[in-house]
Amino acid sequence: MARLSYPSASLPASTEELRLRIRSFLADEIAAGTFTPRCDTWLGQHSPEFSKKLGANGFLGLSWPKKYGGHERTALDRFVVSEELLALGAPIAAHWVSDRQSGPSILKHGNDRMKEETVPGMAAGEIYFSIGMSEPDAGSDLANIRSTATKVDGGWLLNGTKVWTSQAHKNHYFIVLVRTTPLSEGGGNRHIGMSQFVMDLRVPGCEIRPIRLLTGHHHFNEVVMTDAFVPDYMLLGEEGNGWNQVIGELAFERSGPERYLSTYPLLSALVDAIGPNASNEAAAALGTLVARLTALRKMCISVAVMLDQGKAPITEAALVKDMGTQLEREIGEVARQLVPPGKSPAFDQLVSDSILSAPGFTLRGGTNEILRGIVARELGVR
Repeated sequence: MARLSYPSASLPASTEELRLRIRSFLADEIAAGTFTPRCDTWLGQHSPEFSKKLGANGFLGLSWPKKYGGHERTALDRFVVSEELLALGAPIAAHWVSDRQSGPSILKHGNDRMKEETVPGMAAGEIYFSIGMSEPDAGSDLANIRSTATKVDGGWLLNGTKVWTSQAHKNHYFIVLVRTTPLSEGGGNRHIGMSQFVMDLRVPGCEIRPIRLLTGHHHFNEVVMTDAFVPDYMLLGEEGNGWNQVIGELAFERSGPERYLSTYPLLSALVDAIGPNASNEAAAALGTLVARLTALRKMCISVAVMLDQGKAPITEAALVKDMGTQLEREIGEVARQLVPPGKSPAFDQLVSDSILSAPGFTLRGGTNEILRGIVARELGVR
């Protein structure tokens, strides 16, 4: 029977200089009024200006080759920078997907021309990517995609629809998963015949339709492709290997600190609001949240170490995402229960952000129910 593995890991002392540097940068930005800390900023707060500042100061593409604008540091260095950005609720949605998974995927599977055209811009905080995985009527069953790519002279014509495509109306590209071989030719194996492409979201035949939240906010989109042309060199990796590539990509998507720190600005404000003379009930509730966050952080660091070693801890990442997003939702509920409305406008805003965003925490990146199935199958109990 398989076992989950979270090797003991800690952040090396070499990351502390970087942590102090990003903290100083963020303190200066807050003092200058560049942003106000908010919850869930890695998905909804899109600021090209802020992302470009991060790139100019060397905080993006940390583990990427210097040849493509990176800094040849480690995944743990990126972890440290991500922690600080999330903890202060900085507006990081513009570059987030590019830095987290699109850049690493292109560096691993892309050809030289693709790398040269996209990766330096991502490292500079000037080129932004979305994710083209989910489709209508497929739910979390990624193997049920219907979008297709048909070979033509000089490239491919893409047809189909992607959904929940965050920031597609503002970003430049997305990595899109489609079928290049009909399902009927796969011998019943739905994982055969998929491929990934890097597609410009501004090409003819690409229509971006907004999906507005109940709050009125717009960061989700439906992307409809109608004979959208993608040149040959924008085929990512090998034709037909899309499923294996995307599974590796999901380890980056599901295991980062954003899976348990989306509502950290509220937790920090809650500790201040409760103060040093907390009731037994409040102290117990806060202690439980902090203990769970500490355990998740250790799990996340362990996954980051494995990724740095070139491993693909897919199941371990799935569990981090499941447990982390549950914690994110509960932080909002505990804050609502412990502190009545009217404590301060800033605190009330953080609570509101948390509660209104909470339904999406356990859905995006794969529903928690699906992730539990992945873990159960790996452990041999399903």
